[in-house]
This record gives sequence, C-alpha cells and structure tokens, in this order.
Amino acid sequence: MNMRWRRRSAPGLRTPGRLFVFARHAESEANIANALSSDPARPVALTEHGRQQARELGAQLTNLGVDLAVATRFLRTQQTLEIALRSREVPTLIEPGFDEVDAGDFDGAPVASYWSWKADHTPHENFPGGESEDDALRRYAEALQRLLGRTEPVTLVVTHEHTLRSIATAAAHDPSSFDPHTALANAVPYSFDECALRRAITGLLARVPLAVRPASAALPARGGVALGSC
Repeated sequence: MNMRWRRRSAPGLRTPGRLFVFARHAESEANIANALSSDPARPVALTEHGRQQARELGAQLTNLGVDLAVATRFLRTQQTLEIALRSREVPTLIEPGFDEVDAGDFDGAPVASYWSWKADHTPHENFPGGESEDDALRRYAEALQRLLGRTEPVTLVVTHEHTLRSIATAAAHDPSSFDPHTALANAVPYSFDECALRRAITGLLARVPLAVRPASAALPARGGVALGSC
C-alpha cells in the first residue's frame, strides 16, 4: 500500500500542507546527440537508458502517493511520467507553462550554438524565431500559480532542465547555492512545499521586467496559507 501525504487537523499539530515533486525528464535522444529540442511538435523520445532512469524514478516514488502528474507538451516528459507511474492510475495534466525555452531557429542545432548566442545577448532578447528567457521565466511563474490554485495533496511534475533550475534557484533561501553551469541530472526528484513555490514565483518575477510580467502577480491565499506567512 502506498503511503499518502495528507493534510491532518488535530489540536497542536501543524498542517503539513502540500508536496510538489519536480524532476527533469529522463535521458532523451536529443541529450545523446547534444542537440537542442525546443519544439514540442517535433517529438524526441527517451533512450533505452532514459527508460531505465524513468523506472528508477518510479521506484524512488513508490511509497509516495501521487494525486496529480504534470508533464509538458514534450514527448520526453510524458514518456518519463508514463514509465515512472506505469502501475498507478494518476490523473495527468499537460502544462505548457513548464515547456522548454523556445529557442526558435536553434531547434535541432548543436547545444553549443545556443550557448554561443546567449553569450552575446541579454535575457530580454528573443532567440531568432523563438522567445526570450524573460518570457520563459514569466511562463514558469504563471504555471506555478496555477499549481498553487489546485488542491491535490501531492503533485509530481516532470519538466526540463532550464525550467527546473530556474524554479529551484528562485525558491532557494540562498540562490547562490545553485551553480548555473552545473547540469541537473535526469529523472532525479526535487521536493518543494507550498512556501517554496511561492518563493519561486516571487524570485522568478523579480528577474522579469515589469513589461512582460503577468497582469496580476499577486498570489491568492489558499487553504489559510498567505504569501506573507511563508
């Protein structure tokens, strides 16, 4: 029987709140080719090693009840979820807000070309035919707000390296503890509580110019937990 993370209400006990487990997708064919894959309309599957990584992710979560599974529009995130949760009946949500950064014309190109372009441009500038990093950060913040607006006790999110790094860095009490040049391993779970997601939203929006922020960046209180209490 799977252990469940549930709210409890009893005198003198603190409500644990909700749990959000994020993971980068398992190894994909694009990872092996060291190529960019930023267009969900061009499906890139997991490698056999990636499928094994997804099974191992499922094994790590086997004693945790998952109430909602979230993937992006990319095949590799959906395959990771499907394999990790293969023996469970968990509702799945596709959240485009957690998609990979749209690198436009660089889709399919070597990753080195992406980094070369970034070195000569600011986060405010769009990739040719794509979006800017500021746009991506705004998307992540909006997607986190939507997650906080839900009620499932435990949510598993499989997303992309840039997405997860940005959220984890923004949520950290000490953002300098995250080296932006260190790769995040595939299919490794990272846990966040509600307060961590609220910190992440605040941190992400702090990096985004006012012109591209959501119309309303205010966070509604949910379940008696106000932003200020975090």
